[in-house]
Amino acid sequence: MMRVRFWLTFAIALICVAAHAQWTNPSVDIPAFHATAPARSAALAPILHGKQLTGPNFQLAWQVKVYQDAAKIPSVLYQLPCYCHCDRALGHRSLRSCFEGLHGAECGTCAKEGFYAYRMTRKGWTPKQIRAGIERGDWQKIDLNAMAKGQPARS
Repeated sequence: MMRVRFWLTFAIALICVAAHAQWTNPSVDIPAFHATAPARSAALAPILHGKQLTGPNFQLAWQVKVYQDAAKIPSVLYQLPCYCHCDRALGHRSLRSCFEGLHGAECGTCAKEGFYAYRMTRKGWTPKQIRAGIERGDWQKIDLNAMAKGQPARS
């Protein structure tokens, strides 16, 4: 009886440790992204631009700026996850999806990650390097209002 109790306790403890590791390890819960750039023939929705960036959804300077920047790096955004987890709630396939509609203008996480991706791309980083930075949370240091005014955006 003692032996059964020991093994049962051991099994329960092992399951708890495994479950805890899964819930606390962000690398286990990486949102959707594509590992490679889209094929040239891929039919992707366009990133919003021009007159689509006006109206009540675009009242803040950073909202227009982040969409303009996103339009310059669509294949990079395609290869990045979005940590607002819109893949679950909205069915997004990558950070690029956030800028195909209004979501990127309404969500600070998407906007910060988008600007972070644009900045790192300009510095010569690969999508894989940018993805690692996003997974570390480097995008959280972005100040969207300062970025829109052309000030250093902390990072």
